[in-house]
Amino acid sequence: MTEQPGGRARVVLVDDHRMFRAGVQAEIGATETTGVEVVGEAGDVDQAVTVIKATRPGVVLLDVHLPGGGGVEVLRRCAPLMADPDRPVRFLALSVSDAAEDVIGVIRGGARGYVTKTITGTDLVDAIFRVAEGDAVFSPRLAGFVLDAFASSDTAPVDEDLDRLTQREREVLRLIARGYAYKEVGKELFISVKTVESHVSAVLRKLQLSNRHELTRWATARRLI
Repeated sequence: MTEQPGGRARVVLVDDHRMFRAGVQAEIGATETTGVEVVGEAGDVDQAVTVIKATRPGVVLLDVHLPGGGGVEVLRRCAPLMADPDRPVRFLALSVSDAAEDVIGVIRGGARGYVTKTITGTDLVDAIFRVAEGDAVFSPRLAGFVLDAFASSDTAPVDEDLDRLTQREREVLRLIARGYAYKEVGKELFISVKTVESHVSAVLRKLQLSNRHELTRWATARRLI
């Protein structure tokens, strides 16, 4: 059950787009109507961890792609809060991405659900309360990704090659495989071209690939693009 008085859900919004956070706040933050109280916001990994630890919300709405390491890094650094038996902080991924890798990555990291940004305000409020109560919530077509990854006897639950990569390296990998130039990758992820080059070198080394063409084939074979 929720730990908030009066059946309210205390929520932190984590997304790197300020206007999107403002939109969600406007949609669900009328506490007297929705029962949702937005107690904090953050735009990157470090801010998110700081705000979550300070406010101890019942639910964190977490974007997958964030400056500083992504949603998975937030989950990793907040693992002790998720494991608190008396007052657990629960995470609901809210992302524009519906890529299987993103869904599976945050669920492995400990998120209780994953919904896309096409969700209505009413359904999002419902999802928040369900997650606060310990349920798992997924947008309909995304549930299949999780079932395939964790429940199917003929589907490996872990891709050892992919798990060698950090969350940021995975983000760079996907964009490079989609044909982005280094400068475009840097702009998309808010990092320098030099940092992009460093991540690409690390990805190639870890996956034992020689160039971006091999990288693209590798990513395509795993349906990461």
